[in-house]
Amino acid sequence: MNYLTTDLKSLHEETLNNLKSSKANNTLRAYKSDFKDFGIFCAKHGFKSLPSEPEIISLYITHLSKNSKISTLRRRLVAISMIHKLKGYYLDTKHPIIVENLMGIRRVKGSIQKGKKPLLINHLKSIINVINEQKIHDIKKFRDKSIILVGFGGGFRRTEIISIDHEDLEFVPEGLKITIKKSKTDQLGEGMIKGLPYFTNETYCPVVNLKKWLEISKIKSGPIFRRFTKGSSLTNERLTDQSVVLLIKKYLNFAGIENKNFAGHSLRSGFATVAAESGADERSIMAMTGHKTTQMVRRYIREANLFKNNALNKINI
Repeated sequence: MNYLTTDLKSLHEETLNNLKSSKANNTLRAYKSDFKDFGIFCAKHGFKSLPSEPEIISLYITHLSKNSKISTLRRRLVAISMIHKLKGYYLDTKHPIIVENLMGIRRVKGSIQKGKKPLLINHLKSIINVINEQKIHDIKKFRDKSIILVGFGGGFRRTEIISIDHEDLEFVPEGLKITIKKSKTDQLGEGMIKGLPYFTNETYCPVVNLKKWLEISKIKSGPIFRRFTKGSSLTNERLTDQSVVLLIKKYLNFAGIENKNFAGHSLRSGFATVAAESGADERSIMAMTGHKTTQMVRRYIREANLFKNNALNKINI
């Protein structure tokens, strides 16, 4: 009997570890952060947060809806459900009291979500130009330019940019192949390869700038985007994804562009928007960005064509 108990305990722990392994570390941290807010709500009102009940979840969603977007409500719901699952509890998130409450909130608030601004070609050129004007060491200039240009050129998420190792690069006559080992939409780690061709204008070419960065930094293995010390000495430490956001905002500010509504995702959405404006079809865009569904890509295409295919252009006034 003791053997069976020990064996079942071992299986239970292994199952929990498998569940944890199915999610990226950043995702798990986000779940825990969201669940912490739910825990505070429950403690304040005398509710039990774990395990919880659909009625309590519905009350929490109503509470959140006063100051939060629909996307935030859905994310919190996923987080609460996942924490329950990780702890071995069942929570019916499809219960009518939750589903119908969400539908009602959506009708009242509307479902149009305003995302961060895409980094377009004029922004990209302004950033690269302003980096070139900075009175800093060339090694810093080429690192920062490479991050921005590679991030945009490959439609990368910021976590993907900082995860690139030298071993993931292959320079070929046509440009550069970058192997992405794992990403947000590739939780099983199947990987994908992105191809960045040479640009006609070398000033804004991600391949040319990355080559120069690798030459001047003498990086031969490991992370290609690393931190500097205060004395401009290059370390072996990989940059954080937040560093990408700070770089974008800093150089937009230097270029005199309001940076409030830009973020790390602006590189990815900027690539998709510009590609759509240039006539690329959704399949080609998805092949580069790694989107698994067409929903978001079609949104980029719609926004890119907002004025190009505008019916008002046919009216002469």
